[in-house]
Amino acid sequence: MSGRAPEQDLETYPVGGYVRDQLLGRQPADRDWVVVGSTVADMLARGFQQVGRNFPVFLHPQSREEYALARGRNPAGGLYESPDITLEEDLARRDLTINAMAMDRDGRLIDPFHGAQDLAQGILRHLPAFTDDPLRILRLARFSAQLDFSITEETIKLARSMVAKGSLLALPPERIWQELLHALRSPSPRRFIEILRELNALQVILPEVDALFGIPQPEKYHPEIDTGIHTLMALDRATALTKDPLVRFAVLAHDLGKAATPAKYWPSHRGHEALGVPMVDQLCQRLRVPGHYRKLARRTSRYHLMVHLAFELKPKTLAKLLDDLDAWRSPEDFERFLIACQADAQGRKGLQEQPYPQANFLRQIYTLTKDISAKDVPGNLTGKPIGSEIHQLRCRKIATFKKHHAKTR
Repeated sequence: MSGRAPEQDLETYPVGGYVRDQLLGRQPADRDWVVVGSTVADMLARGFQQVGRNFPVFLHPQSREEYALARGRNPAGGLYESPDITLEEDLARRDLTINAMAMDRDGRLIDPFHGAQDLAQGILRHLPAFTDDPLRILRLARFSAQLDFSITEETIKLARSMVAKGSLLALPPERIWQELLHALRSPSPRRFIEILRELNALQVILPEVDALFGIPQPEKYHPEIDTGIHTLMALDRATALTKDPLVRFAVLAHDLGKAATPAKYWPSHRGHEALGVPMVDQLCQRLRVPGHYRKLARRTSRYHLMVHLAFELKPKTLAKLLDDLDAWRSPEDFERFLIACQADAQGRKGLQEQPYPQANFLRQIYTLTKDISAKDVPGNLTGKPIGSEIHQLRCRKIATFKKHHAKTR
């Protein structure tokens, strides 16, 4: 094999997302290859590193790109590999027509299922193998959010029938979270939620969010009234304000507590902030959401209303708020939290562009107090008294600032 490229004489084709993105005029994130007519032994002899446990996927020794042996479907929907499997058989096992295209060495398109036509028309259409993996229901919603594509009625009906059969219940939580994370990073996370709801999948995947639809809020503060609609509008604002999926997830989960309000108290939701915290915990534990996401979502649920009321809070309450948010030690998360609160305030019908001065007010308080430390404490105090004195210094600084700010507002 010396002096010979590992892929030399292999029948290889770039496939899937790489081809799709090329046709869309986008820069592909990576390039995956299908290898036709080869075996595991041959790939290993050429120096490829096997990484797939359930099926043979290999890393190129130089480029580190993924090469997968062609696989076909058996009658039960399972996959198997063989040197006799054709490229078209491999493409047929994929989920959607737009993901079932390949290119030859000369860049010519190989498109047995007319994916390029659906791509040009902005359509998501399933292949028969769609039912092989229930995760494809979430991928369908995610592709719609990423590409802003519509879904054929036949594909919607098929996905709904899969949901009705309980297929989503078998999905590992890690796979669900990864699809949600991809959707949160997409141009339209809102559409992902809407499509899941249309497919009757939201009540299975995110029942805490699904429960918000149909719950009324006071029209005075929420002209859109419906809590689920407000959540989608807030998610839209978060999407416009930042690409950070941490913020977008926190906004998605910020009002979960409103689903815990007894109907007799509607449209009021007193105490929904605290009620939402264990619901955030429940969601995050079920999907095994990373701790950083969970922490920001909990804080946003618990404290977003206090930020809306920031101008009315006493200095000691403001100091405690920043302390509870760990603002002085984690300014990046404090900034994320403020953006989430702004998205909540502006995620309301007709109020999307309203100013949100509360965020800058708290940013100014943080700037004024962030450098106060033990060195500013007079005397020889030790232990807890130092912390108490630092808190008092911050309160006095905030009180002075509030007086000045009130005069200039």
